[in-house]
Amino acid sequence: MTGWRWDMGATRRMGRVFARRGGPAGPPLDLVGSGKLEGALVDWAFYRDGHRDTRSGSYVDALTRARRGDGFVWIGLFQPNEHQLAVIGSEFGLHPLALEDATEAHQRPKLERYDDTLFAVLKTVRYVPHGTLTATSEVVESGEVMIFCGPGFVITVRHGDHGELAGLRQHLEQEPKRLAAGPGGVLHAIADHVVDSYLEVADAVQADIDLIETEMFSPRGWRNIERVYQLKREVLELKRAVAPLTGPMRALSTGRHPLIADETRNYFRDVDDHLLRVKEQVISFDELLSSILQAGLAQVQVAENEDMRRISAWVAVLAVPTMIAGIYGMNFDYIPGLTSKYGYFVCLAAMAAACTGLYWLFKRNRWL
Repeated sequence: MTGWRWDMGATRRMGRVFARRGGPAGPPLDLVGSGKLEGALVDWAFYRDGHRDTRSGSYVDALTRARRGDGFVWIGLFQPNEHQLAVIGSEFGLHPLALEDATEAHQRPKLERYDDTLFAVLKTVRYVPHGTLTATSEVVESGEVMIFCGPGFVITVRHGDHGELAGLRQHLEQEPKRLAAGPGGVLHAIADHVVDSYLEVADAVQADIDLIETEMFSPRGWRNIERVYQLKREVLELKRAVAPLTGPMRALSTGRHPLIADETRNYFRDVDDHLLRVKEQVISFDELLSSILQAGLAQVQVAENEDMRRISAWVAVLAVPTMIAGIYGMNFDYIPGLTSKYGYFVCLAAMAAACTGLYWLFKRNRWL
């Protein structure tokens, strides 16, 4: 419990610093009541001692109390435009580079520190259910969650049609101890939520890989090679979300920051362990699909060789009667057997015997 009390004290101290340094002079803007965030605001709340404090009648009152160090404000935004983020940035003193990244989206997972504020970018992923995997199936859908975590506030900016945090907020409100850790506790909860979704998607992709592997090594399985390539591309999408996040998680689990309590940092280590596990799993997916792809290409070559052997065998079978017919079709007067009464039938019998013998020979050697 010492770590949690230390974190709340640190939050109050950083809140006083924020009151001196962050935001413009004068009272805070009523971002909610003025409609400046209309269409982008998902939810906002003021939290004090781990509980949602509904006594704050307005956003202005909540932000004022947060700046005094009484708690923190958590604002959730969905795909805000540049103007809306500029208003938020002016109110909370956010760095212009971080605001630019939050506006443009499509960022690489990262963790950056601007003075007393942490800016984290997390890639969210979702498994897209499908009946049959085709060469154009979308298996992994990605989005982004960006978190501004500072003294007295947490601002989450979400891009993409999935990865909503409403359920996470409700879950945290049922566990006041985690919210009592302040903005650092919210940052951990979001990171844990995102990494858990990685594990779920990885398990679903594993089932698809097992199925495509079985089909690839079935007769004529090389015809599924386009599906293998498509699945490999989708695994790459998952890899782009997972692999770059290991650095930021390691920094949160080992580094020190006034917003991250010692106890919270221990929980970040658990998130880091889960992330390493899913990273190794995704890397193994990529390697396995590469092996399956190579096996499919090898099957294509084997199939082509078998087709060539069959063609060559039939050409050899048909070459014998063609040769005999060609010889006896020449315009010479003295060819053995031309004057024989049974010469024609003997010639046909020889052709049939030669073709049968060659067919049996190629069949025994599995050329036909």
